[in-house]
Amino acid sequence: MNIDNMYFITGTAYAGKSTMIKLLAERFDGIACEENYHDQLLPELDSKEFPAVTYTRDIKDWHDFVKRSPQEYSDWFDQAKAECEILELRILEELSKQDKKIFVDTNISLETLRTRFNPDHVVIMLAEQDISVKRFFERPDPEKQFLYQLLLELPDPEKAIANFREGLTMINSKENYEKMQNSGFKVIYRDETRSKEETLDLVARYMGLIK
Repeated sequence: MNIDNMYFITGTAYAGKSTMIKLLAERFDGIACEENYHDQLLPELDSKEFPAVTYTRDIKDWHDFVKRSPQEYSDWFDQAKAECEILELRILEELSKQDKKIFVDTNISLETLRTRFNPDHVVIMLAEQDISVKRFFERPDPEKQFLYQLLLELPDPEKAIANFREGLTMINSKENYEKMQNSGFKVIYRDETRSKEETLDLVARYMGLIK
């Protein structure tokens, strides 16, 4: 795999990862592998090989997705990330054959990013836990709003939302936050006073794309 033209952003929810990947691809005429780009492989996957990823493909009632216990949700999330890494590597191997920069909103683990790719091309974007959890449904993207509507349709929406937020809290735990913060990669913290353009310049500078 040609890794020279690959650039990765990972981190917590609501930190700006998806926005930066899109803007980087636009500025540097590259390929944007945006959030959940691995979904392009979803139709052909074997549920026995990828049980977590195909869970959402094969689910009969999406209300079951949001009704799970916080621990079930957290465990599923961790397994899905591990399966997504396999799929992302497959896609990136093909994309690397093109002579273009590739910008990735990634699920690939910190360990794999450190050992298989250029660490100088990796940026971690972090938002505080209360922002990642409390403002999760403020995001306008269809996926988040779909989940929110499912929760509102349950018999006790307030209890259902609180239960779902507990799962988000486990995923965005202090332990996970500190692991990313202390990973050795360059870190950018969410700052409401910084414009998108200023954040883009910062990410591009950290990645060595500009001086």
